[in-house]
Amino acid sequence: MTRHGHYTLGGENPPRSTYYEQGKFGRLFPMLPPFATDTPTVRNALKELGKKGGIMDAADEMDIVANPDLAKDLILDPALNVNNPNNPALSAGMTFLGQFLDHDMTFDPTSSLERQADPEAIRNFRNPLLELDSMYGSGPGASPHLYDQSAAGEGIKLLVIEIPGAAAHSAGGFARFDLPRNGQKTGLLGDPRNDENLIVSQLHMSMLKFHNAVVDHVKSDLGLTHPGEVFAEAQRLVRWHYQWIIVHEFLAKTVGKPVMDDILAHGRKFYKWRNQPFIPVEFSVGAYRFGHSQVRPSYRSNFGPTPSDINSQVFKLIFNDSLPDSSDPNDLRGGKRAPTRFIDWQTFFDFGDGNVKPNKKVDTRLSTVLFDLPGFAPGDVQALAQRNLLRHLTFGLPAGQSVAKAMKLPVLDPIHLNDLEPLNLHKRTPLWFYILREADVEEDGKQLGSVGGRIVAEVFIGLLQGDALSYLKQDPGWTPTLPSADADSFEMSDLLRFAGVVAPL
Repeated sequence: MTRHGHYTLGGENPPRSTYYEQGKFGRLFPMLPPFATDTPTVRNALKELGKKGGIMDAADEMDIVANPDLAKDLILDPALNVNNPNNPALSAGMTFLGQFLDHDMTFDPTSSLERQADPEAIRNFRNPLLELDSMYGSGPGASPHLYDQSAAGEGIKLLVIEIPGAAAHSAGGFARFDLPRNGQKTGLLGDPRNDENLIVSQLHMSMLKFHNAVVDHVKSDLGLTHPGEVFAEAQRLVRWHYQWIIVHEFLAKTVGKPVMDDILAHGRKFYKWRNQPFIPVEFSVGAYRFGHSQVRPSYRSNFGPTPSDINSQVFKLIFNDSLPDSSDPNDLRGGKRAPTRFIDWQTFFDFGDGNVKPNKKVDTRLSTVLFDLPGFAPGDVQALAQRNLLRHLTFGLPAGQSVAKAMKLPVLDPIHLNDLEPLNLHKRTPLWFYILREADVEEDGKQLGSVGGRIVAEVFIGLLQGDALSYLKQDPGWTPTLPSADADSFEMSDLLRFAGVVAPL
């Protein structure tokens, strides 16, 4: 299965320019120089920084042979979290919501870790808007394989498949669903990356179910009957509620409400475009990769048939490259359908029942599982941290210190980067590492700091403001209309409830 970065890049490296052409990436700060020249010495320093067992490795216990309960213990035993602290401010599901959002904005199957690239010459194969084309594809007419063609589906509901045998493993016999798959078990979806792991796969499925529930709502409560009209109104409602969650839950918790409110009230300072929005590489290669630091080594995927019994609950590593690629491996890799491969969302988002678990702090330590990514050819770079850092050379990203100065924001004191001095990266620090360290120093890892938060917030809000069909463009004063636990809000927990994917425990 194709995964992030498993591609090569052909062609030349065109010169830089200030503005992008439609469908491409671009730069926020085109006049800033790269943080370093691409030399063997610099590449070796980046590989050293991001290597397994290096300073970015949280050194989680990974011997699942010696401890068969390791996946559970990594969640329940505080002694195993000393080097990889939990983040009490963000739930485990926010990591995967962030991944889903990323896949809705960007798709670059061409960039290589070995060659420099001008971001404006790299095509973004995803529409740089938050409009759920990763889910809807090109719509019922052009992507009919994504839609339910039965009489009940009318070709306007999205296709989901009940998992055979899952009800027997589910609390109260609750029916469980999966993405539609072809005969080779490949997921049929608008973006193949949304089947990379079980959690984002089930989130994608839940969004399909959300659309279907909204279709029913449009028919029963709004009185529309013509399939084309029903689909158009359901899609608008789905997109607007999703966009509301992005602004008022994801951004508010990830960058802080003051930053979000300032941009909405006083405008964007750095993210501007000539014709249409683009994806800045300072965002896609730098700031927005903060989510990799939030990934837990293991998760409770579901509660099993008897939620009150800890032995009924299912705990698994997010992935384990040492396991064979079976039809139901003992990790949470994607691309599989089996009776126990489903998600109980109470672990991932707060439903007020005390079952929610946190994600990890935003800091410069990543869970150890991310240093042995599955699916790479022998000799390829397998550590996610190394891959992220090498991309800074590929795209010529500026140093974190240079970006902070350009934004007229506080620059980290050198004392906070002294562990990089042996690698000569302490004065001109790769942007991604700088933003992770900034979050740790300024916000105790609970949210992004000043540089990272501003970049992330401006890009998200800018993409919405640049979309002629978004709620921020069409009706900035709009508020959600679907049912919610809090009359003044609409969060992921409300969306999942409305979608009918939350099993009573």
